[in-house]
Amino acid sequence: MDEEQRRRDLGSNDAPVEEEIEETFDRIVEEGAQRLNRSWLQVLVTGVFGGVEVGLGVMAYLGVEYATGSRLLAGLAFGIGFIALLLAKSELFTEGFLVPITAVVAKEATLGQLMKLWGGTLVANLAGGWVFMWVVMQAFPQWRETIIDAAAHYALAPLSLQTAALAVLGGSTITLMTRMQHGTDSMMAKIVAAVGGGFLLAGLPLFHSVLDSLLIFGAIHTGAPFGYTQWLGWFWYTALLNVAGGLVFVTALRLVRTKELIKESRADPAV
Repeated sequence: MDEEQRRRDLGSNDAPVEEEIEETFDRIVEEGAQRLNRSWLQVLVTGVFGGVEVGLGVMAYLGVEYATGSRLLAGLAFGIGFIALLLAKSELFTEGFLVPITAVVAKEATLGQLMKLWGGTLVANLAGGWVFMWVVMQAFPQWRETIIDAAAHYALAPLSLQTAALAVLGGSTITLMTRMQHGTDSMMAKIVAAVGGGFLLAGLPLFHSVLDSLLIFGAIHTGAPFGYTQWLGWFWYTALLNVAGGLVFVTALRLVRTKELIKESRADPAV
């Protein structure tokens, strides 16, 4: 008896992978197809909500860092933003590197729909976050020095091997967080993953195209010695390397792990 037949005999399903992986794959494909079939209005509105909700995490981050001076503690507080995204079912650009792509590869959606989701969500995240951070800085002007110091770490960072690695890790970390949340039905486990992902991204800190853009926007709103030119110089490579990190280190490997399920889905879209 070969190993594959032995695995099927031991498992409770007939798929060529473990039952847990099959269930997670089906869940990811179904959710990805739903997200990719949104209208332009739905994509933009959901993206604006995502920018505002991750802004809650930035607000918590700034409040804790201002009070304690500790970026590690502030990183823990930032998890509030990812919890809000999880429970409110909004959309963050960097959450689109696993779930929608799996749906496209499984032929449940098209590449054009993926580009619409990515482009519309990214623009809407930034727009919603820009407005939200203006409100935050009007409410808490005492955070001016804190946010300028935090934002300068990103806005003034040149492209180098180190910054490229930080951006790749940022993309892979949030994509893995998404995968962990889809691997369980436990809401508590999903919240733990959100807090852990937020700590790694904001507390270390890694480079994240949307999260850190909100810090830069808030700093600019309060009169930082850098502006949108510096932001763009940082943003273009961070966004691209976030995508690369999410695709190479998480999504591609997960697709290889579920290649048999993908073949079945492509052969019969009803599966």
